[in-house]
Amino acid sequence: MTVVVIPTFNERENAAAIAAAVLSRIGEGDRLLFVDDSSPDGTGELLDGIAAKEPRVEVMHRAAKEGLGRAYVAGFRRALEMGADYVIQMDADFSHNPDDIQRLVSCGVDLAIGSRYVKGGGTVGWPFRRRFISRLGGFVTRLVTSMPVKDPTGGFKCWSRKALESIDLEKVASKGYSFQLEMNHIAWKGGLSIREIPIVFTERRAGYSKITSGIAVESLKMVFRLRFSR
Repeated sequence: MTVVVIPTFNERENAAAIAAAVLSRIGEGDRLLFVDDSSPDGTGELLDGIAAKEPRVEVMHRAAKEGLGRAYVAGFRRALEMGADYVIQMDADFSHNPDDIQRLVSCGVDLAIGSRYVKGGGTVGWPFRRRFISRLGGFVTRLVTSMPVKDPTGGFKCWSRKALESIDLEKVASKGYSFQLEMNHIAWKGGLSIREIPIVFTERRAGYSKITSGIAVESLKMVFRLRFSR
């Protein structure tokens, strides 16, 4: 069974559409798990309505906004409880194409990363500055940590059950977007099999981006923390 985990915070404009898109691309035995951080815009209530009609959908409600990393940890733990063989992590805003879900699941590795920066991958709708910062971040991460991942900050991934069970999720330090870097590094250091699969990342359809300048600083700090950790 595959469980698709999607964290949400103020994604009311995208929630129903992404739910429908994912459900049309997963099997009857698979599940879609939303993790909502008490969205003020009513995203959680909208998702509850969908879950009431669709048995493949489950919604976790967290009391407060604690960050993307904490949301994924909660989602991963619940997915394992549900009996997941594979866990997909992806955004709610259509930046990640639901058509790619099965491509990631079928890789047969411990961690499949949807990569913008391997042959065949790319971005759509990004200004030059954002592409430059993203690529620079990947370069710095590889330079400092030696981790051989071309898109270490990407958030579209497929984890095997074995991979997640091998990681002590309670010890994952990242609360925000640096969670992507930290989890990749843990997987790599743990000797898990990793493969980057080309995807095209598209700028969100609706709503607003949660990316801020503080996220870049947070990620840079994490890169050096990983470099000097045991």
